[in-house]
Amino acid sequence: MKNVLFVASECTPFIKTGGLADVIGSLPQALKENEQIDVQVILPLYDEISEEWKSQMHLFKSIDVPVGWRDQEASIYKLTYNQITYYFISNDYYFTRKGIYGYYDDGERFVFFSRAVIEALNYLERKPHILHAHDWQAGMAVALAKIMQPIEDLKTVFTIHNIKYQGVMPIGTFEDFFELPAEHIGGLEWDGKLNCLKSALFHADKITTVSPSYAEEIKDPYYGEGLSPILIERADDLVGILNGIDIKEYNPLTDPALPVKYRSSKARKKENKILLQEKLGLTINSDKPLYAIITRLVEQKGLHLVQHIFEEFLQEDVQCIVLGTGDEEFESYFSDIAQRYPEKVAALLYFDEGMARQIYASADFFIMPSKFEPCGLAQLIALQYKAVPIVRETGGLKDTVQPFNEITGEGNGFSFTHYNAHDLLAVLCYSLTIYRSQELWNTLAKNVNKSQFSWKKSARDYANLYYQLTMEYA
Repeated sequence: MKNVLFVASECTPFIKTGGLADVIGSLPQALKENEQIDVQVILPLYDEISEEWKSQMHLFKSIDVPVGWRDQEASIYKLTYNQITYYFISNDYYFTRKGIYGYYDDGERFVFFSRAVIEALNYLERKPHILHAHDWQAGMAVALAKIMQPIEDLKTVFTIHNIKYQGVMPIGTFEDFFELPAEHIGGLEWDGKLNCLKSALFHADKITTVSPSYAEEIKDPYYGEGLSPILIERADDLVGILNGIDIKEYNPLTDPALPVKYRSSKARKKENKILLQEKLGLTINSDKPLYAIITRLVEQKGLHLVQHIFEEFLQEDVQCIVLGTGDEEFESYFSDIAQRYPEKVAALLYFDEGMARQIYASADFFIMPSKFEPCGLAQLIALQYKAVPIVRETGGLKDTVQPFNEITGEGNGFSFTHYNAHDLLAVLCYSLTIYRSQELWNTLAKNVNKSQFSWKKSARDYANLYYQLTMEYA
């Protein structure tokens, strides 16, 4: 059995800010169940992790962690959950803070975390064959594993969840944070600065991204955020493996957040819609098409496109619910339009997981016109709850949503290619046309019912990658 150590900055159910946590929370389970690969996970022990979880941890080991010329103490706590072993790196100075990101010294905090991982490797109950790090916060763990070689023949995999965030620090921090010969600075530096993500791209044995299309896109300067040259150089070691979701967790038949459970019943889904319309003060009509936007309210999610055409689309007999927080520009916009169209639009400028699921379960359509999207989990969740996704053809959205073709009867959603507001409006209007045709809507609904993106195939792809690295095949 292969032993793999996941190194990451967040993981459900312990701590979550985005889709990374969902991946780290569910992929180890899928690898264990489907591929007999043993995965241990190591995370920072943030103050934000609830006492419910902290009370189940026990102190496993205390170690000293060098950060340049300083020694910092780290306590390693251990917890077993769903038969997966989790380790947590504790340090009051770096992790006893409100929130988990957004501090001026985030670079130093996650260099410390990565260095602590290297120091901890030989103490873990099962010595890993492969260190699999995720996103920039764990990138230096890959670099240090290669430079310091704490375990003989340890292989490394690095997954890019979003290349936009890279963990960039002034070049002078090389001497402050690392006790390494100057010859290694080249592998950590990019464009005159230390770059945690680039460090991993340079040192990793294999690089993965969270969808095949995103793996191709980031080799293009438009999507590569300045790193496309090194990705082109390492193209033979770069592979896109599509994310999945935990279909047991996202199941409308068993979801405790839903007032009315269902498998694929349109009637039961409409019952959820009526209850939500009543709750949010929208016109109560189960036949009125309901569109949902559940997202961080930021430019990446294509909200400038929505702004340009939303009021025009609202002249149609439709409703829309927006759930999420983010930039003031978008929060103000949706708040204003909800006040002007109170029977058509509900703007919920917060995030609540239970409410998100009620919206998925009530919506006929889910709008996700992202500027870029490495994989996207929301469209996969929408499909699970039988809401039809409307997406832009980028990254994982392109890989998971096949545009509906009324001639062949194929497709599980709607999509448009160019980042253009009127293209979005056209596809929104087309979705209405399909909704109003009982025959076509039934055909589309059947396709949505068959769409399922569990972790099973993705786990097999990761397992094969691990076995390739160790010269064995599953």
